[in-house]
Amino acid sequence: MNKIGIFYAYWEHNWDADFVPYINKVASIGFNVLEINAGPVVDMPGTERKRLGKIASEAGIELTLCIGLSPVMDPASRDRKTRKRGVDFLQNAARVMNELNAKQLSGIIYGAWPTTLPEGENKQSYIDRSVESMKEAIKTAEDHDVFFNVEVINRFEQFMLNTVAEAHAYIHRIGSPNLRMLLDTFHMNIEEDSIGDAIRQAGRLLGHFHIGENNRRPPGNGHLPWDEIFFALRDINYSWHIVMEPFLMPGGEIGRDIRVFRDLTFGDDLDEQAKKALAFVQNKLKA
Repeated sequence: MNKIGIFYAYWEHNWDADFVPYINKVASIGFNVLEINAGPVVDMPGTERKRLGKIASEAGIELTLCIGLSPVMDPASRDRKTRKRGVDFLQNAARVMNELNAKQLSGIIYGAWPTTLPEGENKQSYIDRSVESMKEAIKTAEDHDVFFNVEVINRFEQFMLNTVAEAHAYIHRIGSPNLRMLLDTFHMNIEEDSIGDAIRQAGRLLGHFHIGENNRRPPGNGHLPWDEIFFALRDINYSWHIVMEPFLMPGGEIGRDIRVFRDLTFGDDLDEQAKKALAFVQNKLKA
């Protein structure tokens, strides 16, 4: 069975946080994986990273990293210095991941997030610049035996990779075995004609998988076709991690950036909701 995880931001209002308490929390709920923000990880001292990795290992929790790069680190920017900052960040992330015993860096690592295509600009020129930046950054991932996963995301948050087909073309241009894609059921529900067919199209290039409902609640609390989704994962023999990424709380940086403007907890305990969602996913995998 796939390892199942959850994003720490489910419990947080701001992106920067102390990740240590969430290690024991997710372990007690029954998860195998905790996904954390790559930004603070790259910035923290090496001794702190090693401590974080040690605590996670002792708890039986694997850490994965995720980020949406800010505009000052946009690898697709027209500005050369901005692109270099993005490449430098990705290279630094690849170098420090082994200190955490982490293998996966995923997210909007090919451009800025959230953003839209500037008026009068050409989308292809952004993709071309991003490809050149990623060709440079992925070499460091290869050297350190870690993987980058580019996230396919809806058009309202980013404009470059909105479909599996676009991600396929991007990855093939770079041609590295250490570059794969991250699919997310929330975004696929907006952009893909068929979620199951899109997963099958991703095939062996699917390196990471985010799950959440159409309303950003935990799986089992919306209308997504979960049987179709898990059958498709089985069809491609998907063996990597499945990470929940629900966002329920308004307020703070996370509520602002994810556009959560009403309380989606409906007064329920977050830990209990996560536990129910985990059981829901486990049952779907078994079926």
